[in-house]
Formats: sequence, structure tokens, C-alpha cells
Amino acid sequence: MSFRDQQKYLDELRKYEKKFDRNELEEYKMYMKMHKDEEEFDSVSLQQLQELYEKYYEPVDKHKYDAYFKRKDN
Repeated sequence: MSFRDQQKYLDELRKYEKKFDRNELEEYKMYMKMHKDEEEFDSVSLQQLQELYEKYYEPVDKHKYDAYFKRKDN
């Protein structure tokens, strides 16, 4: 994983910071400090970050926008 991917995960998780429990919040703050110091995450910490991301990230349901982009048949 690259530094850019780390940034993507951390930026997205910032939105869900209020939903974290105590342990998850401590881990997240540790990851943020590591990222500020411009350290590249090792495989274990990156795996934990991805698990945290998958736990809280909910992709947008794009089907609800289909009605806006359909042609109106006359």
C-alpha cells in the first residue's frame, strides 16, 4: 500500500470518528500520528486500518439516483 492509500482510508474514517468505541478511537489516533510523521504503515497496522474502514464505511446506493437520469418517454 502506498502513502496515498493510507491517506484515503484515514480521510474517510475521519467522518466516522464519533462512532468509534474507545479502543478503536485510540488506534485511529495512533494511525493519525503515524501518518503525520510520514511513516509508511507496516502490514499489520495497515490490515487493522482496512478492517476499521470496512467496518464503518457504507458505500452509497447508486440505484436511488437512477430516476434522475432516465429519459422521459413521450
